[in-house]
Amino acid sequence: MENIISIVLNKWLKPQKGSVLLFDSIAAASEIALMLKGQWDGCNGVIVAKCDEVAVNTVAKLQIATWCYEGASKAVLHRVTTDEILRRYATGERYFVNANLRCAVLTSVKLSEINLSYAKLSWADLSQANLSKADLTAAELCQANLSGADLNQAYLMRTNFSGANLQQASLRGANLSSANLSEVNLTGADLTGANLALADLRGANFQLCNLSGANLTGAKLIENDLAFAKQR
Repeated sequence: MENIISIVLNKWLKPQKGSVLLFDSIAAASEIALMLKGQWDGCNGVIVAKCDEVAVNTVAKLQIATWCYEGASKAVLHRVTTDEILRRYATGERYFVNANLRCAVLTSVKLSEINLSYAKLSWADLSQANLSKADLTAAELCQANLSGADLNQAYLMRTNFSGANLQQASLRGANLSSANLSEVNLTGADLTGANLALADLRGANFQLCNLSGANLTGAKLIENDLAFAKQR
């Protein structure tokens, strides 16, 4: 029995061909992929046909990064500062997938068409921010302040907005399919033409919210809550 367990554990722990390596920095992963002639996954992962740990440790040291095998442990991405986001955005960079921006203060910033999918933005202050056409797919925005924000035509599929403040926010034509908008403040928000199919809207505040032309197919909501919304 012990031999069987040992074999199973060794097989599970032993890196296989086509190993996925996770780094604690997206920028480092991009550079290391080139150095190792591997494939960058667009985030903090690098796929290599065969892992040479000596080589990986060497290039990781050069990039001041730490790494692990996918599944062995969780590589936590470095927190991205507000200044860094703005600086990199100003140089034309738009790809910030999985960024850690919890509690960040990004009020009134212009970040249209930025890709923050899977980003951690819980408790962040994005009031009055321009996030039009931004990609926030599956991002964590619970308890975030997005009051007055421009989210027109943004990609917000499966995004978690639970408890967030979207008062007076503009989400015209935004795709919020399967998003979590439970207990969200949508007072005065503009959701004209938005896609809310399969979204969780239970407990949301729709006071003076414009839902004209919005798709609510399969959405979870309390019908009485819509009594205070504008619908045509």
